[in-house]
Amino acid sequence: MQNKWQLKPIAPADFVTQNPEYGKIVLQLLFNRGLINKRDIELFFNPAKVNLADPFLFRDMRSAVELAIKHIKAQNLIVIYGDYDADGVTATAALMEILNILKAKTGIYIPGRISEGYGLNKKAIDALARDGAKLIITVDNGIRNQAEVAYATSLGLDVIVTDHHEPPPDKNDWPDCLIINPKADNGYPYKFLAGVGVAFKFAKALIEYSKLAGDLKFKLEEKALDLVAIGTVADMVSLVGENRILVKLGLEIINQRKRLGINELIRAAKIDANGEREIKSWQIGWQMAPRLNSAGRMDHANTAYELLITKDKAEAKKISGQLNAKNQARQKITEEIFEHAKKMVEEKMLNDKILVVACPGIGEADNQPWPEGVMGLVAGRLCEAYSRPALVITKFGKEIKGSGRSIDEFNIIQSIEKFKEHLEKFGGHAAACGFTLRSWEDLAEFTKKIRTLAAAELAGAEFAPKILVDAEIDLTEINNELIETLAEFEPYGEENEKPKFLSRSLTIMDKVGMGAASQHVKFRFGQFPAVGFNQAENFKDLKIGDKVDIVYYLEFNEFNGRRSAQMKIVDMKISGSK
Repeated sequence: MQNKWQLKPIAPADFVTQNPEYGKIVLQLLFNRGLINKRDIELFFNPAKVNLADPFLFRDMRSAVELAIKHIKAQNLIVIYGDYDADGVTATAALMEILNILKAKTGIYIPGRISEGYGLNKKAIDALARDGAKLIITVDNGIRNQAEVAYATSLGLDVIVTDHHEPPPDKNDWPDCLIINPKADNGYPYKFLAGVGVAFKFAKALIEYSKLAGDLKFKLEEKALDLVAIGTVADMVSLVGENRILVKLGLEIINQRKRLGINELIRAAKIDANGEREIKSWQIGWQMAPRLNSAGRMDHANTAYELLITKDKAEAKKISGQLNAKNQARQKITEEIFEHAKKMVEEKMLNDKILVVACPGIGEADNQPWPEGVMGLVAGRLCEAYSRPALVITKFGKEIKGSGRSIDEFNIIQSIEKFKEHLEKFGGHAAACGFTLRSWEDLAEFTKKIRTLAAAELAGAEFAPKILVDAEIDLTEINNELIETLAEFEPYGEENEKPKFLSRSLTIMDKVGMGAASQHVKFRFGQFPAVGFNQAENFKDLKIGDKVDIVYYLEFNEFNGRRSAQMKIVDMKISGSK
């Protein structure tokens, strides 16, 4: 299926004239990111810790801090109840470190993805109560656990929920406890923190409330920022606003190589063997986060947690090697299931507006279920391949569980919530969800309803893979100064992706194959080389003299001490073709 190129709206003329200190291309990029007033632009280019919002703007923050400190002083057991993904694990580690420094008596509990599922559960609460816990602090979960929070309080436990997921639309369905969640709090100005970002805000408030010296407070906050950066990038939340500040500051800490576990993970992933390469956000998202996530997907997330907190280099090396192996196994299983699911789609779902793929034989006692830990990944692959929302469903014991991924036009969490009568529990946000059906008998009715809803909401939708283009430019506008300015847009991530440019009617002046198997290709347009990695097959029919339109990234090519502008090809087609 051919990609659809979508050029973002051109910035208004008055926006350009009102900001003469920036070039037209840079202003277009700022406009694309919703940065239209001078203060927001200044904060974007100069993200600093002082621009982080006061954590006490959260409605319940002061009460939550006072409750935690009461338990710290009494030396009551405080348990951090985490989640099994990279966001939840980093949140658990970050808050645990700060509580320990404040001399709290602490424990952690991360549920098993397969054996327990997401969020609080009564069996775990029973175990924590027996162990003597007096306060549970959730991180990256809890906002949809009203019944479980009520159960914990009935056993005499206090509960603080720190979360970033969408709360139930009816406040009567919220848990009856102190809640720190930007999406459930009108007082806090920034709504898009990751779970680890919310946990950091709570930790920061604890530090500020303490009687520690000012310089020590600063060092404690700084200590957690590497974990905040990893969890924030891993959870694919917006990288504009406060998240940008947190990730920028966190990357500085990561590149100081202070945390043993992260350093060994960097080595195991072959990102940087010698500790000399600068780590950027894309390496977190594509290389580090998958390895941390593999612990919860393939076994238990405690492994990833132990890596992040260990002070022993040999242990860090051992765990990072284990995570690397788990990630390789995860990749293999994901690919096998994706190919199976794709075949099912091709056979009978190509006309569906939403893809609902269930493990074969899901209602049969002897079926071999797909591993639950990779269902979200398979759903994401299907969503990307077919440009439409996808739900992938499997079985664990008697439970029927699913994960979903979606497109901009279809809010997946709001959609499944409409049919909650069929769901035991569920959670997520607009682009991703997880759920457990009440029984396998509910599957058929739930599938029918979600397909009917999608058919109505996505009627007339064009399901072609989209490439969003930031700006159309001429080759004469490309120079070293522009590429240097583009570097100031880092760290890249959600809502601040690496800028893509479009140039039209370029004549191919040269074409050469690259790589051992000639799997790469390099063209030349005017003075600029354009490299297509693993794209030789895609462009095999293009030849010297053809006129093409091209979507590309701009970057520097550094070779033998020389630096020159280079285009990195995203997509290309004959000029005038659709």
